[in-house]
Amino acid sequence: MPDDHVASHQARDGGDPGAIRLYHAHVYYDPAATRDRAERLRERVAARFPGATLGRWHDKLVGPHTQAMYQIAFPTALLESFLPWLMLNRDGLAVLLHPETGDAYRDHTAHAA
Repeated sequence: MPDDHVASHQARDGGDPGAIRLYHAHVYYDPAATRDRAERLRERVAARFPGATLGRWHDKLVGPHTQAMYQIAFPTALLESFLPWLMLNRDGLAVLLHPETGDAYRDHTAHAA
């Protein structure tokens, strides 16, 4: 069964948003070309969203990520304010957003945006 069919089937079946404990935003950057933008974004997030937790810098690939990145973990209560702000202030950097439900594989794949 193709992955898009599985994702479509899962979307129809729904899921329990109450299972979301918090969210992760993975900010991707190029260590040689865009790390400075990633640093500025990180500083702005820290100043504006004290409820967010900034993860370590990963200039080398880690886990399923195919680019250098750092993670921002934030509680569900911040989603409404943090996500729109991040969309407008990411300075051209790619961001993977996913819920934290306890199923790391599905959270980074089927549940990710």
